[in-house]
Amino acid sequence: MPKWTMEILIGFSAALVIFLGLIGVNILPFAVMALIGVGIFAILQMRGGLAVGAAQDRKRKKQKPEKFTFEQIGGQDNSKQELREALDFLIKHEEIKKLGIRPLKGILLTGPPGTGKTLMAKAAAHYTDSIFVAASGSDFVEMYVGVGAGRIRDLFKDARARAAQEKKQSAIIFIDEIDVIGGKREGGQQREYDQTLNQLLTEMDGIYNNDEPRILVIAATNRKEMLDAALLRPGRFDRHIQVDLPDKKGRKHILELHAKSRPVAEHADLDRIAEEAYGFSGAQLESVMNEAAIYAMRDKQAVIDQQHLSRAIDKVMLGERTDRETSAEEKRRVAIHELGHAIMAELLRPGSVSQVALSPRGQALGYVRHNPQKEQYLYTKQFLEEQIMIALAGSAAEELYYGGRSTGSRGDFEQALDLVENMIVSGLTDLGIVSLKMLTKEELMKHNDKILRALTESTRNELERYRKVFEGSLDILMHEEVLSGEQFRAQFRELSQLPA
Repeated sequence: MPKWTMEILIGFSAALVIFLGLIGVNILPFAVMALIGVGIFAILQMRGGLAVGAAQDRKRKKQKPEKFTFEQIGGQDNSKQELREALDFLIKHEEIKKLGIRPLKGILLTGPPGTGKTLMAKAAAHYTDSIFVAASGSDFVEMYVGVGAGRIRDLFKDARARAAQEKKQSAIIFIDEIDVIGGKREGGQQREYDQTLNQLLTEMDGIYNNDEPRILVIAATNRKEMLDAALLRPGRFDRHIQVDLPDKKGRKHILELHAKSRPVAEHADLDRIAEEAYGFSGAQLESVMNEAAIYAMRDKQAVIDQQHLSRAIDKVMLGERTDRETSAEEKRRVAIHELGHAIMAELLRPGSVSQVALSPRGQALGYVRHNPQKEQYLYTKQFLEEQIMIALAGSAAEELYYGGRSTGSRGDFEQALDLVENMIVSGLTDLGIVSLKMLTKEELMKHNDKILRALTESTRNELERYRKVFEGSLDILMHEEVLSGEQFRAQFRELSQLPA
């Protein structure tokens, strides 16, 4: 409504009320009604208005997304193949009709953040030549009763209308972060979220009341365990596809895709970067390429070099270098702590240390960067115990030289406790095959303490034998602030007291 029209209405209303008062009419009811009307109008204006908000949602959804194909998604070969097979039910509808196959109503994509679930939904729309309507779980969350359910109805109505308008036979509705509205319902409580979920279940049940357009719901979540059982049952979300972190081959593919739009030096080894980026998601790998380009710009270079890519991995993993100034004694303590990690890692995983650095990054005052090991998904008791010893080696080194620990070991201890918990739930401890629910806090603490004390003692005894490696490497690290893996191994071989 134009501003001047609103001003005229307000002025006219005020004049009318004054006139009625002058001629003796009781204006109190009119005043109360006017106040209520103003209050409702103000609330709607703050929220953008129910009608206006719905119109904006429809306008946003009607914007056609750019065409996105499965070939533009790096890695995830198994997930993409599984999704294609599920989408074939939408394409080959005549064939499945002859065989009496019930069409799929929903596909649930689950996995860690940044693995490409949204991209896969967009590619699915292109693969099936469908209308693509997207929404997030937060779009349906309102404090007003019935608004969320109404928006679910509008979402399905909009998908059907757009399919008819653009003469498409199918539509894909994508709901990101579905756990916001699809969480488990609690017994006695009636929440607005429950009404929204009930409406979604109703809409999915009625998807195939009409043959056209065929509608498929694709949803994504990082927390599948939080979803209500009614959503997960067959007939609603019929396929659950896990979208995991990419392996080395997938990481290299993702890096190559992002390198196409950037001037990467010919000698840059993306295979090496893919190895160093173990455990990175697709979003983190894109960030690596972006940060590498920023480093190249800072160095005023026309191409992205290997050093830029390596620095970018540190940036994404640990954060930007900070200007934190530390005293000489604190710096020495950090150096001893990091050398403890490095020495134990080299003992248990020969050739694994890539760099030891004292440069502060994020919350860390120093760090040890490890060379990538082979891709591994199953771990033995020995492997986990060795990882715990590497994590505890920093604090053990401080105890050797200072007689006590510092707060710098906090992250190491959290990692060690997680590893101990993994051992317990995997049946790799003296407790045998147990569930954490079967243990009291006292029993769990007692067993944690037993394992960590024994491994701490073993770690301290091992490090005691390599004091000369500490002393020789410490001088270089304090002066240079960075010790490469090759320099460290040279010192280790030269000063080690172990027989060749």
